[in-house]
Amino acid sequence: MCGIIGYTGKKEALPILLNGLNRLAYRGYDSAGVALEQDKCLVSVRSKGKVSELERELAGTEFHSQRGIGHTRWATHGLPSERNAHPHMDCTKRTALVHNGIIENYLSLREELENQGHVFSSDTDSEVLAHLLEGPGPPLNRLLKAVTRLQGSFACSVLFQEEPGTLYGVRMASPLLIGMGEGEKFLASDIPAILEYTRQVVFLEDGEVVRLSAESLDIFDFAGNRREGHTPYTVPWDMVRAEKGGFKHFMAKEIFEEPTIFEDTLAGRVNPLHGMVMFEELNNWTPNWERVCIIACGTAAHAGMLGKHFIERIARLPVEVEYASEFRYRKPLVDERTLVIAVSQSGETADTLSATTLARKHRSPVLAVCNVMGSSLERLADRVLFTRAGPEIGVASTKAFLAQVAVFLLLALFLAEKKQEENTEERRKIIQELLSIPRLLRDLLSDSPKIHELARQYYQFHHFLYLGRGLYHPLALEGALKLKEISYIHAEGLCAGEMKHGTIALVEPDVASMVLVGKGENRTKTLGNLEEIRARQGKVLALTTSGDRDVQSLSHHCIEVPDVHEILTPFTAIIPLQLFAYHVAVEKGCDVDQPRNLAKSVTVE
Repeated sequence: MCGIIGYTGKKEALPILLNGLNRLAYRGYDSAGVALEQDKCLVSVRSKGKVSELERELAGTEFHSQRGIGHTRWATHGLPSERNAHPHMDCTKRTALVHNGIIENYLSLREELENQGHVFSSDTDSEVLAHLLEGPGPPLNRLLKAVTRLQGSFACSVLFQEEPGTLYGVRMASPLLIGMGEGEKFLASDIPAILEYTRQVVFLEDGEVVRLSAESLDIFDFAGNRREGHTPYTVPWDMVRAEKGGFKHFMAKEIFEEPTIFEDTLAGRVNPLHGMVMFEELNNWTPNWERVCIIACGTAAHAGMLGKHFIERIARLPVEVEYASEFRYRKPLVDERTLVIAVSQSGETADTLSATTLARKHRSPVLAVCNVMGSSLERLADRVLFTRAGPEIGVASTKAFLAQVAVFLLLALFLAEKKQEENTEERRKIIQELLSIPRLLRDLLSDSPKIHELARQYYQFHHFLYLGRGLYHPLALEGALKLKEISYIHAEGLCAGEMKHGTIALVEPDVASMVLVGKGENRTKTLGNLEEIRARQGKVLALTTSGDRDVQSLSHHCIEVPDVHEILTPFTAIIPLQLFAYHVAVEKGCDVDQPRNLAKSVTVE
């Protein structure tokens, strides 16, 4: 969840470090700091709070350094404070490091080091590594010896005073990449930190140490053996796609990008002439599985729930959806006949990675649905379907969710074709209508001012219920999650059919219910829920197909979406739900892009 940036080259390091830290701010953090090589010494400046606080600490101080490291910290061990902020240094102040992840055996290491006379100045687990690095011998040897003693997850960037111009990096179960520039090198935990300077990156593998200078790059395993074969990867998007582009918040920009993202996700994968779906990524992969298990967390799990509906209905395969945080601690009944689909926007979600590793131990084939190339999940999986959503900076996922759902629908159609399932005519109709979705999404986005006005009427409510049936149940969960993530309003998503089994007790005049009304038999049943809520004087907002007068008459306010094939309704329904959450948060004055207590990539438990 924290952010790392490192630089060595011929430019002034401090502006690059601060710029990188600001680019990583979307990941969530509570303190920040930098360490620089200055007059043959290492100097560290840290502060609690935002990077702007660090910049104020640095104001009026002159640094002339071409090497340095920076960090944004999200507290795990020790309160948010200057003393617990990174970088950390050893007793001699000759070594400085920043660390993402958790060192699980830090208590025993700290006790050992304190018995040896080391003095700790923080409450963090990270500082133990700085003290382990203290002592005689070449820096590389000391680093290799130290990391082999650590248990847990760690990505680190390290400066050694005795090795000027050199930067070290370590990766184990936490992302770290190298930026390749002309006469300069970068280390970063995520691409946006360095994208302004280079689009050529090298992804480190778990269990690797890198030594960088302006002109050289050497990679070793933890045993000290040189590693070869790391091919630079060209990032397919530039800084423009990682900027706000005139929007007040990244979240708003990313919602408005969804029509284009939908087109990008489908590009080259749909043949409307023949009514077929093609995945080059799945060439020569025979779908001979008996069942499917989807593992994911949070928003990705909601996408997986929609994937269950798609795959069971279209491809006629039984599907289970498991929260990765639960799956990893059970003895799951998966084997080589079970396709495990792991879903993660970042590809670095700790629980999902652990659950995927467990599935591999059970010999299950693993398909990843991911947005980030070079991620840990990509390396764990047998095959990967990339969502092509581009950089998502807002902590609350929007466009990545839409892209994940689109991939699941395409996968269901693909599997049905491979299994030679019947109903080819219905599949052809779905594929034809898919192509009209971007236009409909753009029309829905034009209604943003209307939804903003609706948000003004409801932002002072303290409790929301989101209800839906069938395909609308996962959307109710996702709509509720978006609202509570960014507005801090209590919101509960549930299956509308379960309302009478307890939740109806919560209905009263100051509780608002967002009811998602589908089509067919589900529509009639959900109308009954509307009646029940109205009978108890509950406030009703409804999302329904355009022109549905029954729903209009039963609700206090109505959001209308275009009439599409039932299987495509998640695409038209999600945008109004995202916009409503966004506008409510804006009306409340919340930090939309960086909600409290949340981080973009949950890389630790």
